[in-house]
Amino acid sequence: MALIEFTKRGIYCKQGDFYVDPWWPVDYAVTTHGHSDHVRFGNKYYLCHTLTKPIIKRRISEDLNVETLEYGESITRNGVNISFFPAGHIIGSAQVRLEYKGEICVISGDYKIEDDGITTPFEAVKCHSFVSESTFGLPVYKWQKQEIVFNGIKNWVNDNINQQKTSVLIAYSLGKAQRLIKNLAGNTPIYVHNSIANLNEVIIEAGVKLPKTIRITPETTKDELQKGIVIVPPAMRDSRWIKNLSHPVTGICSGWMQVRAHRRWQSADAGFALSDHADWPGLMEAITATGAEKVYVTHGFTAAFSRFLNDEGIEAAEVLTRFGQEDDEENKVDLAGQNEN
Repeated sequence: MALIEFTKRGIYCKQGDFYVDPWWPVDYAVTTHGHSDHVRFGNKYYLCHTLTKPIIKRRISEDLNVETLEYGESITRNGVNISFFPAGHIIGSAQVRLEYKGEICVISGDYKIEDDGITTPFEAVKCHSFVSESTFGLPVYKWQKQEIVFNGIKNWVNDNINQQKTSVLIAYSLGKAQRLIKNLAGNTPIYVHNSIANLNEVIIEAGVKLPKTIRITPETTKDELQKGIVIVPPAMRDSRWIKNLSHPVTGICSGWMQVRAHRRWQSADAGFALSDHADWPGLMEAITATGAEKVYVTHGFTAAFSRFLNDEGIEAAEVLTRFGQEDDEENKVDLAGQNEN
């Protein structure tokens, strides 16, 4: 009997009677990370990495019944050994390793290979079967080293300040925002949206070091923002608040900017190909390192990527899921208490 099956509620382990990143409420949910397309409200019990617990409690509900593991630790449920290994995607993200009667399966969740300096780096895990994302599973998606990307952002910000323009970076509140803060910290103050500030507080309280940022409030002036770096979530991209800043220019931080004509970001002033997902070479490196005999390809370019793996002699199957395309699409949020419609 296979160790996992793909059901209408998500990835299910029958032997252990639990789901990994279920899409609908279940009794026992093993959670890979805190993005909302991977963890939902309504599960009776949650199992996640230690750093993910405070994140999902802040984002979903303080009343969640959550059990945690560190990387490399394990528990046994109905004879199935469950352990976590770093996925390198965002803070607290984990690959889920399942072992039952000698059979090993790893569900990667979302992952990236490059060490971003803030997230525990990806660790390949040997297994018989591997569930891999393929968000950027086409050869065109090959990332530059993040140092090059961040130098480009810094130069863009400096040019904007010299031209008395306000630099607004669009980035997801969980993951991308913390990478930007970590790598852009210096002499230029960083102003962040409430949703980012709230998560930063939780992450810092959990023991992760982040550079100082300034929460945007109604008292924050346009002149202050013009002399700094402003980071807001995608929900704010076309907001009146941004349009009312002093000569605002927007920079989208997304892997989709590798292809500049991507329709979601055509209105941006600048684009930076920065992703928390593996690029094409990273996907191939990770899959090869697992030594998996069977690869299940989920979300993204599943058909093309699974076909390529099969052509390369790696048995692969396309699996349809409800996971998102790059990160979780955050709901419309308030800035300084003002609704943006």
